[in-house]
Amino acid sequence: MIVNVTDQAGVDHELEALEGWRVMEVIRDWGLNIKAECGGAMACATCHVYVDADWLDKVGAPSDEEEDMLDTVGDVRSNSRLSCQILMSDALDGLKVTLAASAAKDDVAA
Repeated sequence: MIVNVTDQAGVDHELEALEGWRVMEVIRDWGLNIKAECGGAMACATCHVYVDADWLDKVGAPSDEEEDMLDTVGDVRSNSRLSCQILMSDALDGLKVTLAASAAKDDVAA
């Protein structure tokens, strides 16, 4: 299964993923520019991504707790999600997300 990720520099990456893995884990393990400081405990917002419009319904809405965490970042949008809260499944094969500038571990031009 595949996750399509656009990094903060606008470069597209096609990442192989395993069922049940968090999208954050896939992005991190492939070495892209993501902090993911809390490791998926939803205690930070450093795995912030924008979900492509075509995938919003399949991914579903964020929980109230996730929305509260997203409110702590300045670049939140209506399609913002924490990638640690999206679990890979057959239904999400081909998922397309873009890494938010606020998720970057390395300095990037915003």
